Amino acid sequence: MHGARWILLEQDEIQHALSALMFAELDGVLVAVDHRKTSPEDGLWQRAVHLLLVSEQEDAEEIRLKTGITKVISNDSSTIEDYLW
Repeated sequence: MHGARWILLEQDEIQHALSALMFAELDGVLVAVDHRKTSPEDGLWQRAVHLLLVSEQEDAEEIRLKTGITKVISNDSSTIEDYLW
């Protein structure tokens, strides 16, 4: 992760990336997850996420307040790269 600014994950990759998520913040790396295939389920993985992209059918503000994720976006047409900072 040395030198990386973001880790970009699809929702299916979360279970395989838990160790990377654990150390991302220590390395100063931000985490973005594209979670538009299904509704996000609660889990410790959310603590490491800075940007979550969900389907337009989801209430982004409700998810943000519930999870504490910095930025939650509901959009079915954009890519996650469009929202990186």
